[in-house]
Amino acid sequence: MTRANAITLLLWLSAIALVTWILSDLPLAAMLQGLMQLSAGQWILWLTLNVLVMALSTLRWHILIRALRGSVSFVALTSIRLAGQTISFVTPGPQFGGEPMQLYWLYKRQDLALHKAVLSLGLDRFLELWVNFAVLLVGAALLLLSPRMAFADWNQVVLILFVLLLGVPILFLGLFRRPQWMTRRLHPLISGWLSHPRLAALRSHRDALEEDLRELLLRRKRVLAQALGLSILNWGIILAELWLLLVFAHISVDLQGFTLIAVAIRLAMLLPLPGGIGTIEAALLWSIPMLGYEASDALVLIALMRLRDTVILLAGAASLAALRSRSNPPR
Repeated sequence: MTRANAITLLLWLSAIALVTWILSDLPLAAMLQGLMQLSAGQWILWLTLNVLVMALSTLRWHILIRALRGSVSFVALTSIRLAGQTISFVTPGPQFGGEPMQLYWLYKRQDLALHKAVLSLGLDRFLELWVNFAVLLVGAALLLLSPRMAFADWNQVVLILFVLLLGVPILFLGLFRRPQWMTRRLHPLISGWLSHPRLAALRSHRDALEEDLRELLLRRKRVLAQALGLSILNWGIILAELWLLLVFAHISVDLQGFTLIAVAIRLAMLLPLPGGIGTIEAALLWSIPMLGYEASDALVLIALMRLRDTVILLAGAASLAALRSRSNPPR
């Protein structure tokens, strides 16, 4: 077993042990009973919101690829996104992990130029991550200004998120405007490989990527604005879905309470455990009692969230199996 596989296995065992310990003393039968009480209309509304989240995420990626003059169908891109999310789910941290395989599928299966695949996926993840930090920063700032939420030190959270919110675009634009800065620092590490014939192709891809990025930033600002708008709209739907789950779980909260739950969940998802297993449960079992509810009141909410994750995981696994079963197209 490789070191990477051993670390992944250890993280999975830790996550499973954590969620088992958290839920061991809770009445799991109540979770199933809460699920059975949902009406058909509630199931349909919940499903619709989750389909919209996936569709808008894929649409953002799709318009970025089209802006780069690439051609990948929306259906194929949805399958690639689902499969990538499944890989990310089983790697440390549910935010990243499936990107290398997504690049491979775009390049090999969809015949998209490598530099366009890298740039489109990089911009897609950048926008998603940046808006994620922005929403978290607004939420943490609201909690910081609320006297009711003084039971936690939100100053450090706000400061870290503010640094990340500014640091990510500064680093991105800095590397774009001064790529030689990174080249000079990497040169001692790669000097022995510079004569390899494959590097000529890599340099060609890099030059093409820089040219496409320059064109997007200078001439296709409307496309970037549309992609940013889709990210913000998508986050609105994600928050609406959380509010809907709270209604399903009969948890009534005001804006400050809702913000606490949302921030706790999203911060838990940033921790390096596969799928946020254990950390999300711990976040809910911490935040909901802070709002005057019993820990058991979070059971239905936990069950609903994990049911959603399971359905998405199964859909992604089916997409992954379909992608792996197809033969490579001729190039």
